[in-house]
Amino acid sequence: MEYVQLGKTGLPISRLSFGSWITFGNQIQNDISERLMDIAYEAGVNFFDNAEVYAAGESERVMGKILKSKNWSRDSYIVSSKVFFGAGAKVPTQRGLNRKHIFEACNQALERLQLDYIDIYFCHRPDKSTPIEETVWSMHQLVMAGKILYWGTSEWSAQEIMEAHMFAKQNHLIGPVVEQPQYNMFVRDKVEVEFSQIYKTVGLGTTIWSPLASGFLTGKYNFNQTDNSRLEREELDWLSQRLRTEENFNRVNELNKLAQDLGTSLPKMAIAWCLKNPDVSTVILGASKEQQLIENLTAHEVVHLLTTEVMETIEAILKNTPIRPQF
Repeated sequence: MEYVQLGKTGLPISRLSFGSWITFGNQIQNDISERLMDIAYEAGVNFFDNAEVYAAGESERVMGKILKSKNWSRDSYIVSSKVFFGAGAKVPTQRGLNRKHIFEACNQALERLQLDYIDIYFCHRPDKSTPIEETVWSMHQLVMAGKILYWGTSEWSAQEIMEAHMFAKQNHLIGPVVEQPQYNMFVRDKVEVEFSQIYKTVGLGTTIWSPLASGFLTGKYNFNQTDNSRLEREELDWLSQRLRTEENFNRVNELNKLAQDLGTSLPKMAIAWCLKNPDVSTVILGASKEQQLIENLTAHEVVHLLTTEVMETIEAILKNTPIRPQF
């Protein structure tokens, strides 16, 4: 396993990490969740991603029980959670990035995860109804209280991230150090273009999610091998409709042929493509089956196959190179 510093922090994070979205406390049994975490940890993964909203808090409970049962030294792994949507929110104070919800959500996440602190706490979405000053102050205070070590954002715009940094700098507060955006062969603009200046200025680590476009980049949807798959789930119908176009099915077929020519699989090539981007700190893998995770954890071994010529071939297949602004 390879490790890099997370943004401008000194925190070493594994290039491949493991997340519990959709699966833990929902799609798979708890014993399978434990086995998957074992496989990831034994392969060198040191970052495990979670959120309050995943399975309405049950995902954190499952992960917390697993971590409690392991003999893993607490200083050997990184755990994240996210705040915004709530864990089955029913009233207005149970969601958002206001000080009340941030503090109570953090305490609840710590209880579910059975941890003394959370390594990385993400603001899961921007909150238009809460002043960004209130959110920055609240996250800073959690760091000062020792409840979190670092904080970041997820699916924020470059402007919102910079506003948070500017306020933090003006008031000598701790600003966000990491963003968790979606990034894969079909979703590229934010990571490759929108954040390009932030990497150079304040520094920004990225823990990218959905490297396989919720399984679409495995090719299984082309061959109707989709039992219990993510894009068959009702809550992801919006994503399924966006991805399942004739053009995208054709792209996947061509990408699959290219992967076979390279002597690898499409999932490994797609993950390696994400790793090829130097602005990607870690690629969050999701899995419901052991063999699936074991294979994907070897994706870093095929990065060297993605030569300049191969990357150009991929660009020709995708036909979606982001347009960079002319300065």
